[in-house]
Amino acid sequence: MKISIITTTFNSGATVRDTMESVLSQSYPDFEHIIVDGASKDNTLDIVRELEPRYGGRLKWISERDHGIYDAMNKGIGMATGDVVGILNSDDFFTGPGILSKVAMEFRDDDVDAVYGDIHFVNSDDLSHCVRYYSSSRFARWQMLFGIQPAHPSFYCRRSVYSELGAFDIAFPVAADFEHMLRLIYIHRIRTRYIRTDFVTMRTGGASTNGLRSHLRILRDHYRAYNKHGLVMAQLFDWLRYPVKVMRLIQH
Repeated sequence: MKISIITTTFNSGATVRDTMESVLSQSYPDFEHIIVDGASKDNTLDIVRELEPRYGGRLKWISERDHGIYDAMNKGIGMATGDVVGILNSDDFFTGPGILSKVAMEFRDDDVDAVYGDIHFVNSDDLSHCVRYYSSSRFARWQMLFGIQPAHPSFYCRRSVYSELGAFDIAFPVAADFEHMLRLIYIHRIRTRYIRTDFVTMRTGGASTNGLRSHLRILRDHYRAYNKHGLVMAQLFDWLRYPVKVMRLIQH
């Protein structure tokens, strides 16, 4: 079973080496790594070219202008040939070498359409120290009406699901991942499974962790996603995810 890992980059020279090294360290051999670069001006592509020979033909990459990160992800999905597709951001890296092996094991079950797990956050100056842990262990389908979703960097889905139900809607500039999961998990009720595994180490400061303005933009996209799928009443509950997150942090 081949797994396609999609990484989007733009001026990611400071972090993309860690991302690629973590892919190369995976014990599971049947993967392809697809890098979609947005015409970087720094040394991102130099690093990609440097590490490319170590992939043994399992790396694909393009560099061209795009219409944002979700457009780039869609390009990667279009290039994918794997049975299963996952996203690994260019400032993130796999937490350990056995992640893809665990993913592949779960997809041996034909009754599974997608899997997800946990992630944790670190500061750029100390990649070994966890500053926040995000567990998806308590996620349930109905929680999407409260704006709660599985950790997207841990979400691996059969490529056939993307073919049938579509990829990311780029009309949602900051929360297309939420709209996509709402469409797949809540509307179409794909069969998901939680894996009790820390998939990805994420650096803080990304688009989803960057202050009040970012959260307001995310909230607006969530409301638009509910409208798109006729779930207008869910707008009354979405803001409740913030106290829920605080309580989870306290309990953790």
